[in-house]
Amino acid sequence: MTKHNSMSTLRIRLKQIAFMAIKLAIVFGAGYFIYEKLIHNDTLDFDYFLQLLHDNKIITATNIIILLTFSLLNWILEGLKWKVLVNEIREISASEAIKQTLSSLTTSIITPNRIGEYGAKAIYHPKIYRKKILGLNLIGNLTQLGATLIFGTIGLLYIISKYEIPVFYYKTIRFGVLGIVFLFFFFTYLSRKKHTIKGYFFSKLGRFFKDLQGVIIITTGFLSVLKYVVFSHQFYFLIWLFGIEITYIEAMAFITSMYFIVSVIPTIFILDVIVKGSVAVWLFSFVGTNEFVVLTITTLMWIFNFAFPATIGSYFVLNFKLNQE
Repeated sequence: MTKHNSMSTLRIRLKQIAFMAIKLAIVFGAGYFIYEKLIHNDTLDFDYFLQLLHDNKIITATNIIILLTFSLLNWILEGLKWKVLVNEIREISASEAIKQTLSSLTTSIITPNRIGEYGAKAIYHPKIYRKKILGLNLIGNLTQLGATLIFGTIGLLYIISKYEIPVFYYKTIRFGVLGIVFLFFFFTYLSRKKHTIKGYFFSKLGRFFKDLQGVIIITTGFLSVLKYVVFSHQFYFLIWLFGIEITYIEAMAFITSMYFIVSVIPTIFILDVIVKGSVAVWLFSFVGTNEFVVLTITTLMWIFNFAFPATIGSYFVLNFKLNQE
């Protein structure tokens, strides 16, 4: 074997070792943060959390099956949404789409606003498609955000009309809405200029959106709405299990408002459960709900929809092979 071949083999071996180290770091990092948020959660004592579950008879076979079914539907819909988007440029199966979705969740769990999801999904595809994959993932997130904003606006309007919102919170909500409007016009302006984001011209990004088939956007939007309906009713099911005395309309108004407010607050993804918990406690305080019960519900939602799927995604991360095309 020549010296050149030996060096080439060594470089390949070192790259393989480094890549495995990165995958292990992602998996152990995600596991560590999940453990920390469950066991050492400053907002909810874990022992008291377990006591609430026991006292309210939440941990039963029937309840677990129903909650897991909600979570399964949630991530199947997310996977189908990703399949619809990716099939615009290359064909993938539903199982492959779900695998990419779960592994990207694991990768993104410790990054601000799940930004790591973009890179994680992109590396599953050949290099020639990766910029388009980033754009497709953005569309998927925007359609989900659209569903959140539409339902959340309706919920907020209902709460504002029925309850006396403190001036501070009312101004905060109003500022958030104005901020969204400002960003819309800001990006519309930039789309006409030659500004770049990691190699993308805004104008090119705009053309990318326009080139997509209308049926892709409609189908993605429909799946986003279905997913929103699923996880919001999973939250409502937990409200019902804990015996919170509130009407269905009021519950859905609080749930949709919570997701609306949280969606406009930049957070590290692992802190999502804390932010949701804080917002939910404030909202449900209008009907006198025990704050520890609300925190328990938001923690359960986080466990079933993020911690548990991220754990499954760890398997796919460890078995991931880099696409060299």
